[in-house]
Amino acid sequence: MLSVISLIFWLLIIPFCIGLVPANFISPYKRNPGVVILAGYFCMWAVFEVVTIPAVLFVKYHNFSVAADCFTVISILCAIAGLLVWYRNTKNDRPGLVFGADRNTNDRSVTNGKGILLFRNMTWPERIEWLLFAALIGFQLYKAVAYASFDGDDAYYVVESLLAQQADVMYRILPYTGRPTDLDVRHVLAVFPMWVAFVSVKSGIHATIVSHVVMPVVLIPLTYLVYFEIGRILFPVSSVEEQKEDGKKEEGKKKGLSGQRENLPIFMILMCLFQIFGNVSIYTNETFFLTRTWQGKAVTGSLVIPAFLWLFLWIYDGVKKEKKTDAGLWLLLVCINMTAGICSSIAVFIVSILIAVTAFCLMLVEKDFKVLLKIGATCIPNVIYMGIYVIMAYSYLLG
Repeated sequence: MLSVISLIFWLLIIPFCIGLVPANFISPYKRNPGVVILAGYFCMWAVFEVVTIPAVLFVKYHNFSVAADCFTVISILCAIAGLLVWYRNTKNDRPGLVFGADRNTNDRSVTNGKGILLFRNMTWPERIEWLLFAALIGFQLYKAVAYASFDGDDAYYVVESLLAQQADVMYRILPYTGRPTDLDVRHVLAVFPMWVAFVSVKSGIHATIVSHVVMPVVLIPLTYLVYFEIGRILFPVSSVEEQKEDGKKEEGKKKGLSGQRENLPIFMILMCLFQIFGNVSIYTNETFFLTRTWQGKAVTGSLVIPAFLWLFLWIYDGVKKEKKTDAGLWLLLVCINMTAGICSSIAVFIVSILIAVTAFCLMLVEKDFKVLLKIGATCIPNVIYMGIYVIMAYSYLLG
């Protein structure tokens, strides 16, 4: 029971409270509990990178305890800051924890007045679609937990987590032999296994169980949460008033919302089907998503890269009525860049290219050179990360 409580605390309560800080700088209509929990995870992982990498590089003995203790203190302080921000906003009658509506939705007949599309107000086809989506999610979680997949990479990544949990060292023991070793340039900066070890230590559960059971239950829903937010942008809901302006007054009265709302559950179902039937090769993203969920490279392909697409869609969504860009979204963009670093060293290079290409296209569309400067500034952590990697690689080659 204590282990379950600890997991809930560190995997739900702490990330949610941390997410209240960047959410305070995001427009209310974009804010909802899902966005808050995603923001909390990305911020938490960014903090973990800042704390853990110096401990790996400069602390030789008991470096995991040093990193874990520092991360614990900083995480709790950030969570307290999030609660204080929420309390201040609530006390001053400002948006605190807001259940954000779709950007065009203001029809109270189908929502609870806070923008939430209520299940009881949906049409029966919509209800069936959402129930089918929930069933597909449940099926994937059941298969991921009950039929856990084991592969050769577990001999390194899972054992690294186990060594951190039991030997209190990070990347100082070779998993294959159990002997002391020098820092491995390829893996030493990708500290996602150390975060798994942190969860293991705090919950008192074996690192292998956390990797194969707990991580899928956490990371699979987080991934679909990102897809849900992407779907909300791609299929915005039009209000009754806007339908009246389009000459659809009678239809708007009867229907309440445009048919775009019905596209969102269909989009989510299609994403589930892509994941379930995407195992056409051992190298596809879908294969990694469901069979190697706990590995950093799987998190990169399934969660981090879609999160970049989500934020770019949101920052440059073409909503002319909003003149000021949300500062919280840019903060999340920085944190997602840093999250790529804890997942995989090569991921930093990949996402940097993705961002560069996206920034160039947006510069052409917006006809504004400042776009390159703004987006380029979010890649500063990537430059620092790659600089550390190059220095380590050069030192390794010199022997």
